Formats: sequence, C-alpha cells, structure tokens
Amino acid sequence: MRRTVAISLFSFLAICALNVNAQSPFISGPLIEAPLRPQGQNVIPLFDGWFPNEDGSFTLCFGYYNLNTQEIIDVPLGEKNFITPAVYDGGQPTHFDVPPDPELTREFRRYWCVFSVIVPADFGMQDVTWNIETQGQMLSVPGTLIPSYVLDEAATSGRETSAPYLSLNDNPPNFRGRRGLFEGPRQARVGEPANLIARLRHSDPGTWINWTLHQGPDAVEFATPEARLDTAEGVFETTATFTEPGTYVLRIQVINDTERQREPTYGFEFYCCWTNGYLTFEVTE
Repeated sequence: MRRTVAISLFSFLAICALNVNAQSPFISGPLIEAPLRPQGQNVIPLFDGWFPNEDGSFTLCFGYYNLNTQEIIDVPLGEKNFITPAVYDGGQPTHFDVPPDPELTREFRRYWCVFSVIVPADFGMQDVTWNIETQGQMLSVPGTLIPSYVLDEAATSGRETSAPYLSLNDNPPNFRGRRGLFEGPRQARVGEPANLIARLRHSDPGTWINWTLHQGPDAVEFATPEARLDTAEGVFETTATFTEPGTYVLRIQVINDTERQREPTYGFEFYCCWTNGYLTFEVTE
C-alpha cells in the first residue's frame, strides 16, 4: 500500500523525518529506523522557506534530502513526482544525488533550494505541495507563506554576505539569487562533450560551484562537477557528456563560501546566500 507523509523542514532537521498533519508532527517509523543506509531509503522533499519579490509576488523554495549514502534515485515528472496546484508543476528535480563525498559534514547531504515556485501577491496562506514517491512511499511537503519561514534574498546584512553573480555564457555575470538563471535549449550530440562555462563575480573571494543533473535521463557525466573559486571574479569551465538522447536540464549552484576554514556548505548554513542556474540541452544521436 502506498503511504503519504508530509514533511516539515525544521522538524526534519531535528529527528531526520516526521509526519506532519495540521502542524502537529508525529514520528513515522519507517523513516527513522537507521535512516542513513547505502540504499533502499527515501528521498525526503523539503520546504526551505520563501522570500518576497520586487513585483509583490513571492518565491517559495524547495530542497531535498536523499537518505541513501550510495543510491542515486531518479523519479520522472508525473504521478510519482508532481506539484499541486498543477499550475506550479514541472520545475522540480527528477534526479536526486547522494553526497559527493561521504567524509563531508552531514549538512552537505541536504540539497537546499534546488528549485523555486513563484506565487502571486494575493496568494495568502494557500499551499504549494511537492509530492514524490520513492521506495513505494509517497512523501509530500507543503510550502506556504508562514512568517517564520521567510528567507534573506539575495543578501543578508546580519551576516554581511550576498549571493554571487552568475553568467552561463560570454556575457558578464549579472544575475544572482535562488529564483534561478535559465538558459537554453542548447544542442548536443551523444558522446560529444558539451562545453559548460560559468562566469562569476562576488564582493569577496571564496565561491563553491557545483554542476549536477536536474531533470532528464541519468545519462550525463561532468568532467569536473565541482570546484572552488578563490578570487572575487573568475571563470569555471568544464564539460558534460551525454550517453543517451533526450532533453536534459543541468543545474549549477554557486555558493558564497568566504570562510576558508569551513566546508563548502557554509553558504547554506544560514539560508543565504547562493545562486541557482538551469541550463537546458536537447541531445540527439
């Protein structure tokens, strides 16, 4: 039997996974028994918070936590990976990574704000719910404009930090923030490396960069998926090679990481500040 569980972000961080109903959480046994295993565990969808936009609308951010330490999970868009109301469906990931390095801190297992949803100014206290089924269990997380979930974007004066500026072509970096820089589609052929370029600018040196698959077949390899830029402005170049035809969306996250002694997740720790980019490829034989 398929079970549906709704997940709350802060409760999740406290005990790893909770079933939430009308803001009254209770423990769901199958999700908290030795939750981190090499395989066979769930992907947990999470609501990371929201922030206001200049035009009066609001952006809701969602992320995820893969409880597997080795098993990467792919769930295509559709009846096992969808958002309600349907008008907001389609931007969520279909590919769910494990930590790239199991020796890193446990915070790195948490993929923060990998996509966002924009709701109108009069949205009120309605919900946008992400539903995803893994290991035969449907998990759901509602996103809403609850005041305690408001995020700093794209800078925070309290910690004197800001999101890096990003460009995915030859233009100067001119976009920053979690709503995302979208580009494409570009054309590529199976087996032929496609060039990826990220131009970055930030007020301080120290930026962590990561490319991964956001949507599409699990059939892409990055020559160098992640790097650190130790200058305030620079370029990170790599390639992506596709082994199957299809439509792919690649995601890049560029994270402020000015404290050299910390892990690359420092920019995530306080919900600010980083930039998302999404690059679409149409791949043919």
